[in-house]
Amino acid sequence: MTTVGFCRACGNNTFTQGKLGNGYTSVTPVDKMFGSSPLIITFCKECGEVASIKVKNPKKF
Repeated sequence: MTTVGFCRACGNNTFTQGKLGNGYTSVTPVDKMFGSSPLIITFCKECGEVASIKVKNPKKF
């Protein structure tokens, strides 16, 4: 559970994180054949509004 302030959609202050990164949902470099990184999504636990999307391993780029 993560607290990042207040949700701009519903006003709740409880956030959590999830990961996108199973196969096709990973971020891959535009100019390279190999290398990818999952995305970490921080979202409101009440309404699901996404507060942040972050590349987990930016150094792969």
